[in-house]
Formats: sequence, C-alpha cells, structure tokens
Amino acid sequence: MTTPVISVNGLRCRYGDFEAVRGVDFDVHAGELFALLGTNGAGKTTTLETIEGHRAPTGGAVRVFGQDPRRDRSVRRRIGIMLQEGGFAGDLTVLETARLGAALTSRKSDVDESLAAVGLAARRETRVKQLSGGERRRLDLALALLGDPDLLFLDEPTTGMDPESRRATWEMVRARLARGTTVLLTTHYLEEAERLAHRLAIMHQGHIAVSGRLVDVLASQQARISFDPGDRVELPSLAGTVTWTGTRVEIRTPALQRDLHALLSWADGRLDLAGLRAHQASLEDIFQSVRQEVAVP
Repeated sequence: MTTPVISVNGLRCRYGDFEAVRGVDFDVHAGELFALLGTNGAGKTTTLETIEGHRAPTGGAVRVFGQDPRRDRSVRRRIGIMLQEGGFAGDLTVLETARLGAALTSRKSDVDESLAAVGLAARRETRVKQLSGGERRRLDLALALLGDPDLLFLDEPTTGMDPESRRATWEMVRARLARGTTVLLTTHYLEEAERLAHRLAIMHQGHIAVSGRLVDVLASQQARISFDPGDRVELPSLAGTVTWTGTRVEIRTPALQRDLHALLSWADGRLDLAGLRAHQASLEDIFQSVRQEVAVP
C-alpha cells in the first residue's frame, strides 16, 4: 500500500489546561480531496495548522509525504497553502503581490498562469485595497497555486465569493485533482464539501465524530419524506418512523424507495400528498446530528 500524503495519528494539541485536539486520526491519499469539517471550536483550525507545520503537537504524530512538516524543509517545497486571511499589503498591485509570493517560494512559478487560473489576469494592475472580498480570496488562491504544488491546503477558499466565482473555483479544484494534486479542504459551505470531497471528517469537541467516504457518511443517516395529507389519516405500513406536526407528516426512513412507493400507491386515487418532499440525508443532516452529541469525556 502506498504511503498516505498526509498521515495523522493520535494527534493531541493543548493550550495550557485546555486540550483543543484529543486523539485525532486520519489519512489523506494521493490525488484525493479530503474535507476536514467542524463545528465552531471543534479543533479543526488547530489540526490544520499542525499538519501545515505551523504548530507542534502536544502528542501523537503528523507526517506529510512521510516527513515531519515542522522539521523537513522538503515538505514546504511541495505544498501550497491558502489561509483564511492573506494579510496583503493594500498598496501593492495584484501583479506585484503575486510576484512577491513567487519570490518567497522555492518552486519555479508562473505568475501569469496562476492569475489567469483564478480569473484575475484583467485585474493585474489593480491595487489590492481596491479588490472586492471575493477577488482577494481569488488572489489568496493564486498564491497557493504558485509553482504547481503537489498538495494544496484550502482553508475556507470560497468565502466572500459570488456564486459564479465559487463555481469557477470548484471547477479549478476539480482540474487540479484530475492532474493528481492532493487537496485538504476546510469549508463552512457544506454544499462545497458534497460537490468536491472524496472523503471527509467532521470534528466536534476535539475529536472526529464522523469520517469516511462521502457516500457512506450520507448513507449513515436516514432519508426523509414529508407531505401534508390535509388531515390526520391512517398511513400504510412503513419501514420509517412517522412524526406528525399538525396535519403535516415527516417520515425518517432507512428505505426511501420502498416507503415512497408504498405511500404513492396508497395515496393514488385516495388523496393528494400536498407539498411532497423526499430526499436522502445531506451533510447538513449529518452536521446537525453531530452538534447534538454529548461531550466526549
């Protein structure tokens, strides 16, 4: 089996008496996008900073390309990091900022290619302070792409972007994955993780509450069917659990297709299922279930 690009084993991080990360384990493999999600204060940022080599762990071990990211300088030559805030000098132009970023990396970089990849070629002579919030995020991304890194850390990459720019960024990330780049993504946009991630982990209270392939994580939660028959009626036998709120009914079911077929067959010629909705679980459902977990001792 090939060595994971990122390997996190028993990671613990402490701030004084407070343990922010409490025994985290996961791997990220070459060419995949791994989404690290988390509730507020879950320890996600501390975990990310440790993997990037900015912070020493209190316990456990982190390896990137098989090396310690804090001690082995070869690791830094192979990674690109998009931080939540770039801290740009406002009076520099977009081009000057990109050239400065290129000068600070040991990788051979094509500044024009990176700016074009994020749609900022036409803004190259614009001062950074005149950019919109979404454009600044795209400039952050351009700097992370300099030198075509093997591993990309994308920390909230589309915050502040308009929908068109967000979709363009998703396509750019998919193109990088197709070229074999490995990506570790953090995001508060759950739709973003659903669209891009091969695997994911959701952190809560310093530990990983849920992890695995996206399809398996979604399948771990029951599907939902809801409708309003106009009055309380006796429903057919269903695999799911039925809850009434007034005249509206919600069914949580492990067998969406079977229960939906039973309901439609039962209702045919009898009544209308007003406002009928049926859907598999979403990441939002998973996230809400994680939020309700009892704190881990």
